[in-house]
Amino acid sequence: MALAVYASDPSRSRGRRFPEPPAPTRSEYQRDRDRIVHSTAFRRLVYKTQVFINHEGDLFRTRLTHSLEVAQLGRSIARTLGLNEDLVEAIALAHDLGHTPFGHAGQDALHDCMAAHGGFEHNLQSLRVVDRLEQRYADFDGLNLSFETREGILKRCSKTNAIELEAIEPGGVGSRFLNGTQPSLEAQLCNLADEIAYNAHDIDDGVRSGLLSLDQLDEVALFSQFKHAALAAHPGLAKQKGRRLLFEAIRRMLSQQVYDVIAATREALDRCDPRSADEARGQGPLIRFSEPMRQASVELKRFLFGGLYRHPQVMQMTDQAKRVVKDLFSAYLAAPQEMSSDFAAEENRPRAVSDYIAGMTDRFAIREHERLTGQRLF
Repeated sequence: MALAVYASDPSRSRGRRFPEPPAPTRSEYQRDRDRIVHSTAFRRLVYKTQVFINHEGDLFRTRLTHSLEVAQLGRSIARTLGLNEDLVEAIALAHDLGHTPFGHAGQDALHDCMAAHGGFEHNLQSLRVVDRLEQRYADFDGLNLSFETREGILKRCSKTNAIELEAIEPGGVGSRFLNGTQPSLEAQLCNLADEIAYNAHDIDDGVRSGLLSLDQLDEVALFSQFKHAALAAHPGLAKQKGRRLLFEAIRRMLSQQVYDVIAATREALDRCDPRSADEARGQGPLIRFSEPMRQASVELKRFLFGGLYRHPQVMQMTDQAKRVVKDLFSAYLAAPQEMSSDFAAEENRPRAVSDYIAGMTDRFAIREHERLTGQRLF
């Protein structure tokens, strides 16, 4: 399929930090995707969780399944809009590589531990993984991804860290956080696909866990309308236990959100009429929901925050997860030889400890905590 004029053309990529000859059979963004899929950090995502800790069940989402769902949604929308599907897929598969074990609980705990040492940002950590921490090549650290993929991975960045990035790489991936421009349309699309996927699978996991019910979800207009549409089309679903009804409602909700993004984005593109990928970067966010869908999505997130993320059972797990991360940080800071040799040898010990913990899976962190403290919290 031909790319739109505002799409990211791999033949016009801003290149890699370390120049390499082109691949004979793959575009630059296909090459990025393949490097990400074969990375150690990507494999670890299968044992890093979203909301529910890994040991609680085999069917809850992990960072890996979430990344695959983001990639699927992103590619579907990109194809319709004429954007570069390979770049969307590469960004989607890499966007959570820097996430800690135990989801946002681990991230918050590690940020607290690193408060006196520059803090912890999981988006910046994802960039750090692909730029430095992966060690697979003889000539350089990291995966040496293209600028456009790296730009998309760095979804958010504090001004302080953006200034540091700019000093190391003038005009690089930190620049837009200082000059107020946007990332590529493909990166913008991944950001929105991430939100769509997150909300949908947290509904699914919340009901599967028993912490949410279909009756509770009737409070959320975005979900309720599709639940009742599914019942109207398939009355027999009311007599079943609820799984088919849940899946049918989520499927319809996802489809409507995808169609809404396509329609609202086309309207924005027609109005602004960017003639190149770089021109699109200067137009403000163009990949978007319609205003009614944006408000409905905000309402859903608000419901999930109160009904699921702040549920007493989830909060208990969150507190235990934070304790694991903080105990590990203190233990490794005092005894760096307990880490693997690559991390133990680093001069910046707090950052090395942070890197080591951030790379852990849930189950490895739990085992290490028990080994170092003699306590079993899960």
